[in-house]
Amino acid sequence: MKIAVQTESPELAPQSSDPLDHLADVLFHRMGSDGVYARTALYEDVVERLTALISRHREPNTEVMRFPPVMSRAQLEKSGYLKSFPNLLGCVCGLHGTEREIHAAVSRFDAGGDWTTSLSPADLVLSPAACYPVYPIAAARGPLPAGGLRFDVAADCFRREPSRHLDRLQSFRMREYVCIGSPDDVSAFRERWMVRAQGIARDLGLTFRVDQASDPFFGRVGQMKAVSQKQQSLKFELLVPLRSQEQPTACMSFNYHRDHFGTTWGIKDVDGEPAHTGCVAFGMDRLAVAMFHTHGTDLRQWPAKVRDALELSAHSAADAHVEGWR
Repeated sequence: MKIAVQTESPELAPQSSDPLDHLADVLFHRMGSDGVYARTALYEDVVERLTALISRHREPNTEVMRFPPVMSRAQLEKSGYLKSFPNLLGCVCGLHGTEREIHAAVSRFDAGGDWTTSLSPADLVLSPAACYPVYPIAAARGPLPAGGLRFDVAADCFRREPSRHLDRLQSFRMREYVCIGSPDDVSAFRERWMVRAQGIARDLGLTFRVDQASDPFFGRVGQMKAVSQKQQSLKFELLVPLRSQEQPTACMSFNYHRDHFGTTWGIKDVDGEPAHTGCVAFGMDRLAVAMFHTHGTDLRQWPAKVRDALELSAHSAADAHVEGWR
């Protein structure tokens, strides 16, 4: 099957060099499309260690789920994503029809024509965030227990944002902790994680600040949604100044959805009211890029505190092969 998107790819104007460009050839292999890269062993080792570090902070009674990079198109539509971020959505399409019709499309390609005109959408989309599939799963279980539910979820995600900047990939990995419960359950969960996540960032030796934020809602109506989101303090981000203090990169986010998903999916809290939800999201690739930008590409030279946090021993396999990864 072929991956298609809801909108045409914008033409990218020539870009000047970026402060992160020096990392590209060490951490990635180009694959012919901006924001989609093969990853080197050096880079993957650090991502795996970041993953393990985040797992060590998992709260008790948190259920672990790992999702594929695709999800039900109907479920994503029901969640409201299409109304808020239609420009970012990637849809899975395929050559459907009779054998004759499919052969005709291939023949057009052989003749120099456009075979993609025969594509039609499947019932799948590329997951834009790791948490979307968990809400219908939770809804199918019936009313929530006292204290709600907590999940540890992760997925390879996609957002149609072609960019040459290494901290803005189209295909990226997201790790999330999700809470579904009463307003008090979710508010307490988010407060705990805003403190805990800053501790993780300090252990990683990152310079950061936490600030209010809004999602990149689409269009004029989206601008009003963004203002409302900020007014209600529904979203905070942990920002790392990879380029400058004025243009920091969001590497973690702390989100309170109120009863949106509870109402959408019919999830009831212990009192029979629509459940509230919230999540803390870790941008795994952004965090890894931030680590290499901050500490360099030679893991042996990273600060001792950071090496300890990532369990990089003095004679680790990563150190033994660091030169070979360059």
